[in-house]
Amino acid sequence: MRRALGLWAAAMPLWAHVMSMSSGNLTVDGARAHYELRMPLYEITHVQNPERTLLEHIQFASGGRNARLVSQNCRPDAASDQYLCSADYEFAAAVDSVGVTCDFYAITVPNHVHLLRAELGGKRDEGVFDLTFTRTTLRFRPPTQAEIVVTQAGAGVVRALSGMVQVLFLAALALAARGRRELAALAATFLAGQAACVLIMPRVSWQPAPRFVEAAAALTVAYLAVEILLLPQAGSRWLVAGVLGVFHGLYFHLFVQSTEYSAGLVLAGAAVAELMVLGVLALAFSKIGRMAKALRPLQVAATGLLVFGLVWFAMRLMA
Repeated sequence: MRRALGLWAAAMPLWAHVMSMSSGNLTVDGARAHYELRMPLYEITHVQNPERTLLEHIQFASGGRNARLVSQNCRPDAASDQYLCSADYEFAAAVDSVGVTCDFYAITVPNHVHLLRAELGGKRDEGVFDLTFTRTTLRFRPPTQAEIVVTQAGAGVVRALSGMVQVLFLAALALAARGRRELAALAATFLAGQAACVLIMPRVSWQPAPRFVEAAAALTVAYLAVEILLLPQAGSRWLVAGVLGVFHGLYFHLFVQSTEYSAGLVLAGAAVAELMVLGVLALAFSKIGRMAKALRPLQVAATGLLVFGLVWFAMRLMA
C-alpha cells in the first residue's frame, strides 16, 4: 500500500496542471514559413533542453516532405512569464497546404493543448493538438459548418476528460449522490454552474490566472469529499454542486477565450462527456457498494479524494 501511494505521488507532477496550454503562429510565404511558439514557463520546468526539444516535437510538411529548419531562437521571457521560440522553415517548393504533426503533450503533461494559428496569402486556418489529435492538414480555406461542430464539440469532450481533477471531481459527484434522483439534480446544477461561468466571465473585468483555476479545481474535489465524510445527511447538496460547477467553468472559460471557439459547442460536447462518465461511475460505485459494503467503500473513496484534493491544492500554491 505504501509503495502504491509512493508511485501515485511520484506520478502526480505528470498531471499537475488542470489547464495546460500553449499557442503558436505560423506564417507561410511561398516555400518559406515562420513559426512563433509561446509556452508558459511553468509548463517547461521538467522539459530537458527546451531550446532544442520543443521544436523537435512540432513538424511541418508539404508534398510528403518535411520542411527544413533553417534557423531558430528560444529564450525565457520573465516579463510575460512565457518561454518564447521563433523558427524559420523552408519547403521543397511553394505550398498551398501544410501538414502539421505536434506532440507537445509528450514532453510537458498528458493533457497539454497546443493552439496553432496559421496564415498563407491572407487566408487563415488553425489546428488544436493534444493527446488525441496530433496531426492535421492546414488547407487555408473556411471550414464547413459540419467541421466546426465536430471540431469544437469534440474539443469540449476532450477537455472535460483530459485532466485528472476533472475526472476525480465527477467521481466525487457520483459518490455524493444518495440516489438516482439526487444524482440527476447534482448533475443538472453542476452543468448549469459550469455554463453560467463560461457565459458570464467574458462580461466581467476579472480574468482568472491558470494557477488559480487549478487550485480552485483541486479544492472542489476536497470540499465535496468533506461533504460526503462529515455531512452525510446534509441537505441542498445540489446547490453545492452548482457552486462548484462555477469553479470548473473557469477552466472552460480559459479554453474558449484562448481558442475563440463557440462556448455553446464546447459546453455541449463537455456536457455529453460528463453525463456519460457520471452515469458509468454511479453504476460502478453502486455495484461496488453492494458487493463490498463491509469495507465502507464510500468512506474510503471519499478519504482518498480528500487527500488528493488537498495535496494537489498545496502543490499549486507552492508552484
